Amino acid sequence: MTAGKILITGAGGYLGQRLAERVLATSDASVVLWVHGRPDAPPPVPPALAGHGDRVAIAAGELGEPGAFAAVDPGALTHIVHAAAVTRFNVEADLADRVNLGGARQVFDLATRCPRLEHLVQVSTVYAAGLRDGEIAEAPLERAPRFANHYERSKWEAERLLLDEYDHLPATIARVATVIADDLGGPVTQKNAVHNTLRLLFHGLLSLVPGEAATPVYFVTGRLVVDALAALVLGEVRPPVVHVSHDAGESATLGELVDVAFEVFEADPGFRARRLLRPLLVDAESFELLVSGIDGFGGDAVRQALASVAPFARQLFSPKQVRNERLRALVADYAAPPPAELVRRTVETLVQTRWGRAGARTAERMDA
Repeated sequence: MTAGKILITGAGGYLGQRLAERVLATSDASVVLWVHGRPDAPPPVPPALAGHGDRVAIAAGELGEPGAFAAVDPGALTHIVHAAAVTRFNVEADLADRVNLGGARQVFDLATRCPRLEHLVQVSTVYAAGLRDGEIAEAPLERAPRFANHYERSKWEAERLLLDEYDHLPATIARVATVIADDLGGPVTQKNAVHNTLRLLFHGLLSLVPGEAATPVYFVTGRLVVDALAALVLGEVRPPVVHVSHDAGESATLGELVDVAFEVFEADPGFRARRLLRPLLVDAESFELLVSGIDGFGGDAVRQALASVAPFARQLFSPKQVRNERLRALVADYAAPPPAELVRRTVETLVQTRWGRAGARTAERMDA
C-alpha cells in the first residue's frame, strides 16, 4: 500500500501487536497503537516495534469510558482495525455492553470524523452467530439469535450497530474463530478457554464434557488471523463480511478434540500414573443439572472447573457449518492445516510446558 496511517485498537493484545508488526514489516504505512491505559500517560512503544521510529505512535484510553479516543488525531487516519474487546466468555452483561458495544460505537464515531478514511475493520467472532445451527454464511446476521453468553451477544450487537447506524462507512466485519496456536507448529503464546479446559481435563478436574461428539470446533492459528487482517488493510479485496475460520470439513469435531488430547495426555508418564479415565460427553440437561447442583456436593476445584466451562457449553450442542469462500479469496495461498495435527501439536506444547508456567500469559482479560 502507499503511505497511510493505520489505527489499531487493542494493540497491546495478542493479535493487535502482531498485526502492527506485519504492517510495519511489509508496507510503508505508519501505525497508531491504541492500548488500554491512562490517556495522559500512555505506555512506551513495545520493544518489538521500537525500531520503526516515527512510524509508530501510541495512544491510550479506557474503551468503556467516554472520550476513549480523545488522544487520537482523526485527520491523518486512512485505516482503522478495531480489535479491542473483553473476550472472556463469562464477561458480565454490563461490562460487555460498556466495552464491546459502547467501545465499538466510539470507534465508529471516530471513523466518521476521519476525512481520509479508506477502510474500517471490525474484528468480531464466528460465535456472533450465537446458537444458530446449520450454515453460517459470510453475510450480515439479520435475526437476533439466542446466545451462550454476553460476549457473543455484545459482538453481534456491535455488528448490527455498524450495519444499521454506520452503514455509510467503508467497512469489513471480520469474524474470527478461536485461536488455538500461533502457527501449525503448535506454540501457544496466549491462552484462552480452550486451553484452560484442556488443562482441567489433564488434571482430572473435569470428568464430564458437555456437547455432541460431531459438533465442529473452529480453531485457527494466530498466523492465519494476522494474514487475513493484514490483507484487509494492505490489499484491494475488502468484502463486507469475512470469516477468518476454516470450514467444517477442515475443522476437528468435539469428539476428535477429546480423542486427540487424550492420546497426547496418555503419552505423559505423570498422567498415566494417575490412571484418569477419558471424560464422558453428556447432554445439555445433564450438564446444567450438574452445574446447578454442584454447590451441594462439589469441592472448590470441581466447582471452579465447571464454572469455567459453563459459559460456552451450549455452543457445543450447536453444530455450525461455517462458510469461508471470501477468506479463500482474501488470503494468498490459503491452506487449512490438518485439523487433528493442529490439535495434536498444540496439546503437545501445552503438556510439555505444563500450560506455560514459564511465563505464557492468559487471555482471559481485555485485549487492549
